[in-house]
Amino acid sequence: MASTRSRLCIQGDDHLQSMFIGTVMRKVKSRTWKKQRYFKLQDDCMTIWYKSKKAGKAHSTFSVSDVEAVREGHQSEVLLSIADEFPPDRCFTLVFRGRRGNLDLVAESAEEAQSWIKGMRKLIENLENMGESERLDQWICDWFKKADKNRDGRMNFKEVRDLLKMMNVDMNEHHALRLFTMADKSQSGTLEDDEFVLFYKMLTQREDVLRVFQDYSADGQKLTHRDLEEFLREEQLAGDRSEQRALELIERYEPSGAAKMLHAMSIDGFLMYLGSPEGSIFNPYQQDIYQDMSQPLCHYFISSSHNTYLLEDQLRGQSSVEGYIRALKRGCRCVEVDCWDGPNGEPIVYHGHTFTSKILFRDVITAVGNYAFKVSQYPVILSIENHCSVEQQRAMAQHLNQILGDKLLKTTLDGKVPNGLPSPEELRGKVLLKGKKIGSLEASLNGVAEEPLMGEVSDSDEAADIDEENLRSDSLHRRAKKSKQRLSKELSDCVVYCKSVRFSSFKHSRIHSKFYEISSFTESKARKHMREAGAEFVQHNARQLTRVYPSGLRTDSSNFNPQDMWNAGCQIVALNFQTAGMEMDLNDGMFSQNGRCGYVLKPEFMRSPERRFDPESPQNCDGYHPVSLAIQVISGQQLPKVNIKEGSIVDPLVRVEIHGVPADQAKQETRYIDNNGFNPVWYDNLQFNIHVPELALVRFVVEDYDKTSKNDFVGQYTLPFSCIQQGYRHIHLLSKDGTSIPPASLFVHIRISELA
Repeated sequence: MASTRSRLCIQGDDHLQSMFIGTVMRKVKSRTWKKQRYFKLQDDCMTIWYKSKKAGKAHSTFSVSDVEAVREGHQSEVLLSIADEFPPDRCFTLVFRGRRGNLDLVAESAEEAQSWIKGMRKLIENLENMGESERLDQWICDWFKKADKNRDGRMNFKEVRDLLKMMNVDMNEHHALRLFTMADKSQSGTLEDDEFVLFYKMLTQREDVLRVFQDYSADGQKLTHRDLEEFLREEQLAGDRSEQRALELIERYEPSGAAKMLHAMSIDGFLMYLGSPEGSIFNPYQQDIYQDMSQPLCHYFISSSHNTYLLEDQLRGQSSVEGYIRALKRGCRCVEVDCWDGPNGEPIVYHGHTFTSKILFRDVITAVGNYAFKVSQYPVILSIENHCSVEQQRAMAQHLNQILGDKLLKTTLDGKVPNGLPSPEELRGKVLLKGKKIGSLEASLNGVAEEPLMGEVSDSDEAADIDEENLRSDSLHRRAKKSKQRLSKELSDCVVYCKSVRFSSFKHSRIHSKFYEISSFTESKARKHMREAGAEFVQHNARQLTRVYPSGLRTDSSNFNPQDMWNAGCQIVALNFQTAGMEMDLNDGMFSQNGRCGYVLKPEFMRSPERRFDPESPQNCDGYHPVSLAIQVISGQQLPKVNIKEGSIVDPLVRVEIHGVPADQAKQETRYIDNNGFNPVWYDNLQFNIHVPELALVRFVVEDYDKTSKNDFVGQYTLPFSCIQQGYRHIHLLSKDGTSIPPASLFVHIRISELA
């Protein structure tokens, strides 16, 4: 089993051996909070155990699978704050997935730090390279460990009963005893390693998959090459490549050498295929960059963050460079920098006139320089909200130039006056500044000197928006009355293709606007324009960029629904990345395609200023092709427990939501299944008509039904309708944070057909 392999892995590696023995290190939370903890790698090579020297028996653990990366040296704000106390070669940071905070550690020596840095990196790499069968082996091993309370390497029937509860299974005692007895080949009254594997396989037998397998198997035992080819053609709609695909899948997923020799697939191989990325609902081809990246910037939806520096709410939350690192590592391509005058001539970043903490502008730009192109080579836009004096604006320009160097775009690509926005492809590896600019781009390229701009140097409307939204307190009203400021030429010169201008009207923009001008709207203003002139808004966004950001009333950092804005072709729809929920699920779903590069090409009917697409009446647009989406929700597998009460078991239901143009907004639910989160079976059919499939997102949500209160969230998965693979598919569920929760999944059958 996995534990045996883990011990072998430790024996062959000095770093892992050192981690296995254990190390005392300082856990650091701030300059004043530094506590010693004893850290140790458990023998499963998957769990890190740690405790305080003074805490008696109390201890904590975390899984290696929760760790996304290891940063060496002073690469966090906390460790930078103690840089004068501890050298960088003793310091490192464990970065967790999702929104969990980092773990900053200081080892007693550089050698011990290296053991943990290299050891953790090896464990993370091993996990990433694990095959499907190894993952299952690890999963089984984890359950065995959880159930084996007395640590004797075997399980009695009471431990098995407790295990079933932990696994979300409500099985009657007679049936559980029957499985236990069948698995107990040695008749010892306990289950050892191999017997437990047999028990687990009996427990996880997939009757739903077996039924599909036997529908296509001539002898009920195997799928011949021809059987599998027929399944791929009839169910998975593989088309002309069915014959070749069948051979490829047998070669890739069939574990039995004998079956491979016969060009056949067993039920085990069939299960492996259906659980793989190729058997997933998301088309693997569309997970890579598959779209044309040579169109003008305004023809793409762009993954965008609001108040990127915040990790929490907008009144008292912590500002952190970590917010930029997390957003950029999620593929975000437009981040917001809210700049104010700071002490010692150094501009600072925070949410002005609030109690949020402050960070240095230069530290933000350093983080952007380091992380902008780690996950995507396509351009990053810095949306500058500028509240600084001319002197500190000059300091901002100096930091931008010195820190970003050639990454900062300082002039048009060829130095000439262009007639349209460049493409993401042309702007690879470049950072663009969005902000106010003195005069026109044409004038600056032709060397025409302009007077320094007087007026509001920031394009922030948040204070005014709050005022408009009927929150009239004196302090906020005072904030709305901005003082006139001058714009520094140095900062102005950094703005090229994204000059911020105040929006007047669609008619004015059509006649007077330049392609490089961008307007920002609060969510309520954007909705107003959509209601009053939806088609004009779409046409406006075919010519130039638009940014939409949350209302100033959202002091809790909540989000609006981005789909409403995408329906009008708005490119930069800025969300609070720090806040989990349906809105961020939709954002993650939209940008999960096209290599997660942060740019998604808008549908053709939204890119042409001549087309008149109105999201309120899509049937009037040329090329209207509505479709029907039929989903059979068949079963669920190993859903996580959400209620920590002992003995509590999930009563799962599945809700399918369609997010798109107003006519497509819909949701339907399955019935709930009593007391079975382990292998619930529904076979419930849901049907949707979709008018604009090119804009639709499909969200699958699993909830724990509660008749007396709000249902508890269990997991979700969101993807663009255009990325759906038809046929029998698994949906690998994600947590509220958007991180994977293996092996939790749904098994569904999908069919899409054209509506007459």
